Amino acid sequence: MTPLECAELQFEAYNKRDLPLFLSAFAEDVSSFRLPDMVPLLQGKAAYGKFYAENRFNHEGLRAELVNRIVLGNTVIDHELIHGLGDIPVEVAIMLVVEDGLIARVFSIPAKTPS
Repeated sequence: MTPLECAELQFEAYNKRDLPLFLSAFAEDVSSFRLPDMVPLLQGKAAYGKFYAENRFNHEGLRAELVNRIVLGNTVIDHELIHGLGDIPVEVAIMLVVEDGLIARVFSIPAKTPS
């Protein structure tokens, strides 16, 4: 898959809460980090499956709203609003790095409220 196809597949599967389809976009050794502090979030497809089954796809109102998307070589950056996790949407940027047709690394950049 191209980087754009990977991003579209995982995004659509996320909104359907279709875990097998969602996971099909990721490499077996996918790793995920939170920026700017590079805190490791998840390591490996099995960890992804467990996390999304137990902490995301179990929310009936879960859906991601795409605000903007940038494709830059093998990297796709999505600006999203995540609905259904709480009373107000969670604003986040997700950077997907695609290698050999699968998402190999994910970087999450949470929106910070200006002080």
